[in-house]
Amino acid sequence: MYKKSIAVLAAGCLALGLVSFRSESDRYFEIAKNLDVFATLFKEVNTYYVDDIPPAQLVRTGIDAMLKSLDPYTNYIPEDDIEDFRTMTTGQYGGVGAFIGNRNGKIIVQMPYENSPAHKAGLNIGDEILKVDGVTVTGKSSEEVSKILKGQANTKIKLEVKPYGQTKSKAVEVTRANIMVDNVPYFGMLDKEIGYFQLSGFTVDASKEVKVAVQKLKEQGATKIIFDLRDNPGGLLHEAVNISNLFVDRGKDIVSTKGKVKEWNKTYKALDEPLDKIIPLVILTSSRSASAAEIVAGVMQDYDRAVLVGERTFGKGLVQATRPLSYNSQLKVTTAKYYIPSGRCIQAIDYAHRNQDGSAGKIADSLRVAFKTAGGRVVYDGGGVSPDVEVKQPEYSEISRTIAEKGYFFDYANKYKVEHPTISSAKSFKLSDADYQKFTAYLADKDLNYTTGIENELKDLAEKAKDGKHYEDIQSEIAAIKKKVSHNKANDLTRFKPEIKEVLEAEIASRYFLQKGYIESTFDDDPDILVAKQVLKDTQKYNSYLKLK
Repeated sequence: MYKKSIAVLAAGCLALGLVSFRSESDRYFEIAKNLDVFATLFKEVNTYYVDDIPPAQLVRTGIDAMLKSLDPYTNYIPEDDIEDFRTMTTGQYGGVGAFIGNRNGKIIVQMPYENSPAHKAGLNIGDEILKVDGVTVTGKSSEEVSKILKGQANTKIKLEVKPYGQTKSKAVEVTRANIMVDNVPYFGMLDKEIGYFQLSGFTVDASKEVKVAVQKLKEQGATKIIFDLRDNPGGLLHEAVNISNLFVDRGKDIVSTKGKVKEWNKTYKALDEPLDKIIPLVILTSSRSASAAEIVAGVMQDYDRAVLVGERTFGKGLVQATRPLSYNSQLKVTTAKYYIPSGRCIQAIDYAHRNQDGSAGKIADSLRVAFKTAGGRVVYDGGGVSPDVEVKQPEYSEISRTIAEKGYFFDYANKYKVEHPTISSAKSFKLSDADYQKFTAYLADKDLNYTTGIENELKDLAEKAKDGKHYEDIQSEIAAIKKKVSHNKANDLTRFKPEIKEVLEAEIASRYFLQKGYIESTFDDDPDILVAKQVLKDTQKYNSYLKLK
């Protein structure tokens, strides 16, 4: 009986091995077959299609469509785009250090980085770039001009620039440099005890920048800190691990990755002694905080190390790795999902199980699984990191959005700078009522045509009434409401004066103090910061959110 059992078991294992081998063999055959079909199809199309086909473009379209069916983060990076990809991951490139944009066919300086070659050469927000090394750039896209402006450090580039408000252009010579985009564009004190810093990315040395910011804030007297992760799209995983390590004990689990290739699965731990594990900390999050930003926010929540204020984060719990391809191209491919210390994965969209139309849906809140933080608080997976204190974000009025979209805030701030050489500090700068009246006068002959939500709903109502043959019954009522809405629109500059002033003040402050000025100008009316300050100033409230005694 024993020998017979052994024989049966051996036969079973052999059969299982054969099935496994056959399954793997079938898979490789399917791959080879479909690659052969693709190559044959491409050859036939290229030979017989009625028009000439650019081969590289057609193949790129096929590759992009294939990868798009997986998820938005698995991408093909051709050789021509490698430098842009490196800039995204390292935050460093050779260039002049200015953000530019296309306004009505003109290339306009939107923001020179502080102490960059562009800034030192005297380029200001609103200046128009006419030529680069003698080549006219008017009409080109901002992406095209950006590539022209980039180049080896210490090489010179000649620009023809028309400063804002002037009719004559001037020649400006700029020496390119290695530009390092700061991960921490701002840190400073909000008051005598609360420090604030903003982290905008997770490129190389992000953790070092955060460490320096926290140390300097403490030197300036900070006993409480607001850590702003809003709109941070993420970046390098190891920087998220190192930043988390600044605030939690050595040896703690930070994040685990789990994917198909088991050898790549890994648990990342805090390897160093923390910088500060007791200072009260509030982290600001938004719906556009993603990936590495969500790791940091989630880790701080799972260890009850910080109170999260703001909105639920984006929900990107997928890890990418780059793989080399032929001809110096690369593949950025999703290889794993990540899990934060409580055990939850915060991926919000299920790309593996798509709807019938091919779209990917979000994981329903009813399917989110409960986990617990180190202190026993209940948290959930499957849809981003939910804040401990949710703050309702203000909806800007149609008139404010229209003024912004048409560039009138931008243009008027330039005009204001020409007329006012200096202003007070960005934190204290406020427009007077007389200043606001000048702005409304500036808008008098501008196109401010916009459609409100009520007008759109009235239009839909009228069309439905016409389809149902009831339009004549309500025509007079619709006309009366339209008239009232039209009257209200005429008064919108007065009605929405507070929010319009807030936007304009920040725009003007940036003309004098660049990005830091813009950030500082928003402190006194930023709803997330105001709530965060309230939480930090009330120790009992802060502890209650974290269930601390």
